[in-house]
Amino acid sequence: MFVASSPRSPSGARCTLVRLVVAISMALAIGSVCAQELRTDQVPLPQDTPYPGTIAIHVDASDTVQGIFRVHETIPVKSGALTLLYPQWIPGDHSPSGPIAMLAGLKLSGNGKPLMWKRDKYNVFAFHLDVPTGLSSIDVDFQYLSDRSGDFDITDRMMDMEWSKVSLYPAGYFSRGITFVPSVTLAHGWQLGTALETTSESGDTTTFKPVTFNNLVDSPIYAGQYFKRVDLTPAGGAPVHLDIVADAPKYLEMTPEQLKVHRALVTQAITLFGSHHYDHYDFLFSLSDQLGGNGTEHHQSSEDGLGADYFTAWSENAPDRDLLAHEYTHSWNGKFRRPADLWTPNFNVPMGDSLLWVYEGQTQYWGFVLTARSGMWTPQQFRDALAMTAANYERNRAGFAWRTLEDTTNDPTAAHRSGLPYRSWQMSEDYYSGGQMMWLEVDSKLRALTNDRKSLDDFAHAFFGVDNGSYVTKTYTFDDVVAALNGVAPYDWASFLHARVDALNPPLNGIDGTGWKLVYTDKESDYEKQYNSQPEPPRHLYNFTWSIGLTMADKGLINDVNWNGAAFKAGVSSGATLIAVNGQDYSSDVLKEAITAAKDSQSPIQLLLNYQGGFRTVSVDYHGGLQYPHLVRVEGTPDYLSQIIAARK
Repeated sequence: MFVASSPRSPSGARCTLVRLVVAISMALAIGSVCAQELRTDQVPLPQDTPYPGTIAIHVDASDTVQGIFRVHETIPVKSGALTLLYPQWIPGDHSPSGPIAMLAGLKLSGNGKPLMWKRDKYNVFAFHLDVPTGLSSIDVDFQYLSDRSGDFDITDRMMDMEWSKVSLYPAGYFSRGITFVPSVTLAHGWQLGTALETTSESGDTTTFKPVTFNNLVDSPIYAGQYFKRVDLTPAGGAPVHLDIVADAPKYLEMTPEQLKVHRALVTQAITLFGSHHYDHYDFLFSLSDQLGGNGTEHHQSSEDGLGADYFTAWSENAPDRDLLAHEYTHSWNGKFRRPADLWTPNFNVPMGDSLLWVYEGQTQYWGFVLTARSGMWTPQQFRDALAMTAANYERNRAGFAWRTLEDTTNDPTAAHRSGLPYRSWQMSEDYYSGGQMMWLEVDSKLRALTNDRKSLDDFAHAFFGVDNGSYVTKTYTFDDVVAALNGVAPYDWASFLHARVDALNPPLNGIDGTGWKLVYTDKESDYEKQYNSQPEPPRHLYNFTWSIGLTMADKGLINDVNWNGAAFKAGVSSGATLIAVNGQDYSSDVLKEAITAAKDSQSPIQLLLNYQGGFRTVSVDYHGGLQYPHLVRVEGTPDYLSQIIAARK
């Protein structure tokens, strides 16, 4: 209540009252800020000290029908406060993607008696309890309820089990200081592949050697009813195996030529980097139309998943064949050498993704190159795949007008890798392919600066090939990358990288200077035809993106519209369904014919759309004909691109 000590004018009283209200509001705001500052979780910070004792963890993964993983842990403890964490920030995902919502039925006990737990008020990944005096260990039981809607972790024939999904661990310690003894029970008769080393087998249960928690999370298990292990070990090298699980026995069979190129992939990678950073390496490879497709890197293994007919329809499925090379490269780039802000002491400390244009971008580059060097792609398939990538950065990335390549490294956390509308404007993890185009330009620049004596191969050897045999993570910064490039060929690499990574409208035209140029014709390459026919393309179908600016899914669904492209300007929306073209029922061929006909006509293309229950017709004023990207030689220039993909000896 305001009380005046002497008479005042009405306006003066109002001003005084306003000042008092403002003062009170400011005080309340400050109090609110203080309250917000107090809203912190009660999770102990990780310390670089060993956790006392060894944790036993057993996962019963035999339920192939309901997809329920049943977990039991025995954790050594001391009396007092204890916090258990469910992994949140998952390596390879680059984001806080730990599926905590799938944890259920959590029960804690000691000496057979229940122990009460309470989830942290502000951290849903943390569980607190008080350990009674005299208790030396506790038992932890819960279930991980795997997705049953289509992106399966387990089917009636195979399984992909990631330990980060099926474990709790004590807070307050670096993950490398916590030791686990893991074991797993599989469905009867199943076989498994993993980087973990076995100590014993009893029936359908396998027990593994003790391992630190960071290495346990880094060592998933692939298992299945139909399993085959293929030796890819290079002469005199550390063991490398391809552990295949498939929907049926026929999908396990490889031809001698297929075996040859997969072995060549390993040889070419070792030759490139001049080292290895694993005791042994396992490609965990699922060939399935049921198990979720996958591509996740680990230090001594990788999770790789493609369609069931990977081997049996080899000539028809060149797209995605770079997956194995990409994930294998990560053993060097991402796992051994890792950006400093991506290294964390445990799995509940936030990661920083600012250098993913090296971690993922250069890996994307080497994935393409090694696939070609090994013979898994022909030179033409490599060029056709690269042409599609280059075309995106020439015609389909309007979003660089408002955000930088480095800013896209925030996408895994911001979008959790979900589909986005208007991708050319919003963009989505362009540090992969945009980074690839930049590193192609770096390779060409190094060759030009040194009269073709040095290349990005020399950078890879010097940067990733150090400390042969070690798989202790070695971090790096932007300055380390610049120094390594200068070690190959002195140049203002810092300015070069900044202009492409953290500036708007970066010049990501990596084809220039390779001895090739990007052109467009009205014919798809064989590679693009295969890419467009894949049942589950990695991002979008690219049917009409370089002409009227549409990418289409099955049954006329428009899954993306190029920002400011012809279709966008006409008012076409992503998510709409294309019903008819110029009065004819929609099909891919009908749309192609309409685009072709419009090239010699002044009339717009009429599209009948169904969106949100209504119908409307839009007129697309486009007359450029079908446009598909290709690479052609620039005569009289060095052919760096052919040199880049030539097999190394």
